[in-house]
Amino acid sequence: MIDIGVNINHSFFLDNVDKTLGEMQEAGVNGMICIASDLEESRQVQALSQIHPMIWNTLGCHPHQAKKWEADSQSHFAQLIQKEKPVAIGETGLDFNRNYSTPDEQRYAFHQQIELASEYQLPLYLHERDAHEEMVKILMKHPVLAQQSVIHCFTGSRVELERYLELGLYIGITGWVCDERRGADLQASIPHIPMDRLLLETDAPYLLPRNIRPRPKKNHPKYLPWVAQEVAKLKGVSLEELIQATRNNTQAVFGIRA
Repeated sequence: MIDIGVNINHSFFLDNVDKTLGEMQEAGVNGMICIASDLEESRQVQALSQIHPMIWNTLGCHPHQAKKWEADSQSHFAQLIQKEKPVAIGETGLDFNRNYSTPDEQRYAFHQQIELASEYQLPLYLHERDAHEEMVKILMKHPVLAQQSVIHCFTGSRVELERYLELGLYIGITGWVCDERRGADLQASIPHIPMDRLLLETDAPYLLPRNIRPRPKKNHPKYLPWVAQEVAKLKGVSLEELIQATRNNTQAVFGIRA
């Protein structure tokens, strides 16, 4: 398995990267994609991926950080891409839930990153909260790119799932699927995600699977098997079949091999 979503910019991970990777590997997770939220973090995860062969990275600007996107930001990211190509552009998208950046700031940064992804033939690593309708309308204008891209940490309804699948998106599933309090919509959607569109992620250190006992304080890529087990159960397939399918999907969309 490869964890397609780890927020590694936390002392919990960075104080001992080798320990983090060792524990991950012992759990049967053979690699992780470290996702970036702004230019500084993009540089950081790019540097880590150059040192550790089990780490891959994205480059991009999260919608919360879109207020940091400036007139020359696109060129700075282009320079990073030319230095060493990431596996995707993002975490990018729209988040109208908290609006840490204004909707217009988010739209500008998102469109700039769509241009980067198109120019360098990279998938988008997408974040969306309370912006489904607008996200779909934007992606409909970029059908080829959408078919190569990922909606990260999908937690939505069956209707939202169907619209994302119509665009051809890959669907990233986190420990939210293990949450008995708020995961009902996602759990009901899992059987309807085609096996060739499923991806697994922890979003560590967030979204700890609530079915782990004893329950840890923070999430970790070593807990990805709990997500896989729950998804396999909801899909009605063996764990081995699910792991093989998601491994193939990860390789197909990101062009990586553990």
